[in-house]
Amino acid sequence: MEPVFSPHRFIASAPLTGSLRVPGDKSISHRALMFAGLAVGESCITGLLEGEDVLATAGAMRQLGAQIERSDDGIWRVHGAGLGSLLEPERALDMGNSGTSTRLMMGLLASHAITATFVGDASLSGRPMNRVITPLSQMGASFEASRGGTLPLMVRGINPAIPITYRLPIASAQVKSAVLLAGLNTPGITRVIEPVATRDHTERMLRGFGATLEIGEENGERVIGVHGEADLQPMDVVVPGDPSSAAFFMVAAAIIPGSDLVIENVGLNPTRAGIVTVLKQMGARIEELNLREVGGEPVADLRVRHSVLTGVDVDPDIVPSMVDEFPVLFVAAALAQGTTRTTGLEELRVKESDRIAVMAAALEAAGAMVEEREDGLTIHGTGGTPLRGTANAPVATHLDHRIAMSMAIAGLVSRDGVEIDDIAPIATSFPNFMELLAKAGNEGDR
Repeated sequence: MEPVFSPHRFIASAPLTGSLRVPGDKSISHRALMFAGLAVGESCITGLLEGEDVLATAGAMRQLGAQIERSDDGIWRVHGAGLGSLLEPERALDMGNSGTSTRLMMGLLASHAITATFVGDASLSGRPMNRVITPLSQMGASFEASRGGTLPLMVRGINPAIPITYRLPIASAQVKSAVLLAGLNTPGITRVIEPVATRDHTERMLRGFGATLEIGEENGERVIGVHGEADLQPMDVVVPGDPSSAAFFMVAAAIIPGSDLVIENVGLNPTRAGIVTVLKQMGARIEELNLREVGGEPVADLRVRHSVLTGVDVDPDIVPSMVDEFPVLFVAAALAQGTTRTTGLEELRVKESDRIAVMAAALEAAGAMVEEREDGLTIHGTGGTPLRGTANAPVATHLDHRIAMSMAIAGLVSRDGVEIDDIAPIATSFPNFMELLAKAGNEGDR
């Protein structure tokens, strides 16, 4: 069957005003479904992101024995299969485009005596899984992967698995979480050592579901230990708005003259809020209103007004807290005064696309001045002058939802508009992106 492409041109926008609410956090949504599926009893999840990636997680958990239903009121109810009682799936687990689901689920299954095959779309099937296979193999699981450690991939779990202490060779919340999830059903204590702190949704939520975790520091590195053979209890989860989705509207409001936009209910977990920090360093006017805590996660409403941005050298230590937000930060940098330099972004080359190369090509096509290096981009900003836009050929997004949305924002501050080759992938993480963009001030053309 031939793929169906949905091209779209994004044109200069009126100021973004009023208020809007972005969908639920993708990272928290994945974990809420998984952990509720491991508990015994009913958990209720409010505000779940209903994008394709999260629905893939729900489908996989159903195959493993969890009962998952969405009520008409939008609340998801999960009756867990119970840790240690997962069913062997009767068919391959189709993870779509979701690397998070795949890596976390590999950890989940590694300490259960079942066999499962993972498949995904073309983008996911090119992404590396060896970083998860290595520690899980040390715990006793075995894997048969495609060439290069990619999907399709088969995992043979083992019970009992072997508790390990694993030092992360790269900063990766997905690898950390995979090992901790394997440790849930492993006798003893499984530990992960983090040289650089990564997003901590797994630790926060596992404690909420009743797991015992020890979190400390040794030699300046974070150490997380999970006690195995856990007895997870059901809980109700309220999912805050996704800061990675909010980032597109933060940048848009900051660079479109006259904008004054409130983005409600944004999760501001410090391991995720790097984009707010860097935009403020560039001069963005961002106010955190009604700061509160929801389900152990800090949340606020963000008021963002148009600002004159200035280029900065982005501290590579902040990369783990905003790794998914760099494509849209590149757009902000393209409109700033002066030069923005980013380093330490090697991880972006193995995302849904090579986000360094793809964004460099896309921004250059739209008239930005960009220099590509192995570990990042140097961007010479226009000082607020609109980008030229793409007059001749659409931007190639390589099936990457964040490339599509980032270049959509670039189109809002362009002279000739920016055409995107395919906006369909946006549905993987932000199903109502186009609707909210129109509501906030830009109708575009179809």
